[in-house]
Amino acid sequence: MTFADLLDAVRALGVDALAGFDRDALIAAGVDPARVRALAGVHEVYFGPTRFRAQQRLGVEAARSGGHSLDKLVLIERYMANIDDAAARWRVRRELLSVRGPPAALRRAAQQAAPAPERPAGPDRVRFSRTRGGKRSLTVVGSQRRMADLEHALMGRAPGVGPAGEEMYDALWELLDPAGDADADAGAGAGAGAGGVAAAVPRPLLLIPLASWVRIMRGEGDDTVLGLSDATTMTGAEFLNQVVATGAFELEAALFHPQEGAVNLYRTARFANQKQRDLARAVTPVCPVPGCRHGAEACEIHHIQAWKHGGQTNLANLVPVCRYHNRINDDDQPITGRSNGRGRIDTAHGRPTWVSPRGYPAKNPHHAHYGAMEQLFGTDPPPD
Repeated sequence: MTFADLLDAVRALGVDALAGFDRDALIAAGVDPARVRALAGVHEVYFGPTRFRAQQRLGVEAARSGGHSLDKLVLIERYMANIDDAAARWRVRRELLSVRGPPAALRRAAQQAAPAPERPAGPDRVRFSRTRGGKRSLTVVGSQRRMADLEHALMGRAPGVGPAGEEMYDALWELLDPAGDADADAGAGAGAGAGGVAAAVPRPLLLIPLASWVRIMRGEGDDTVLGLSDATTMTGAEFLNQVVATGAFELEAALFHPQEGAVNLYRTARFANQKQRDLARAVTPVCPVPGCRHGAEACEIHHIQAWKHGGQTNLANLVPVCRYHNRINDDDQPITGRSNGRGRIDTAHGRPTWVSPRGYPAKNPHHAHYGAMEQLFGTDPPPD
């Protein structure tokens, strides 16, 4: 097929191409399911049952006479979702079918004829992103008055000689940490002043292969990356400079069995003690649900076998899970056999893993390779 043949084929794919629409045949042919759903919606509009038969007939004629491609028809239906009344949809649809020109012109007309409703902002909240390139983003949603006050305060502190966003970032930390170091990105210790933000203190565990530890102690740790249980990382050199060299922190060590994980303490109380929490975070430095970015330091301690079902408060049964995934975890499926459709946390070879509602295990790849079992025994569990 030549490029001219391709152009002819694209021009020929108008509304009549959907007259014999077959969803299953398109999927079997390898068409993207999202594309199939969009075309199914267009087919339903122009060829499906409706009480607006006259409008449907006029719409088909307008789509033919206008020479609209399937992509343009899909674009029109995307904006029709913004209109609740069916009769109003047909009126606006026919108006858009009269628009000639490229898709950009049709899109501009659709935005005016069927503007998207204003999305609710949701509750006031603060949200932190996962780490990308050594940095995180902070999103704050609040009342427009409070946000305007904050913006005014930050702009008032900005020198006005560089990019406003970068200067407001520095001004924000001056507000949060008036007695601390303005350039606190480089290390811990900022935020000591009254009203300041205390730095998150890393609690490094000895989960480092011996050869890497020797390199760090020799001062060759720049290329050795250590994972912390707050889902951040630091190099071996940073570890020496910020933790070991200061003498302000104690170095903790944890011992793990390659299959059983950490040593257990059995059912005496529902809530884990501090030592159990520390070891559980060492095994799993992030929430184990795939896609979750929350570090173990921000997680709750979850019973794999629920306490209400006789689960022990021991290390083999404890795993850090973020608040949301702890709330929706399917505690009852192993007992009742009935799924709530949300999945659950289980463990194998001392490695906590999320199990889908259909029983398929899946790991959270984010930061997980810094866990104790992976650091000490590798990513592949040993044979039984």
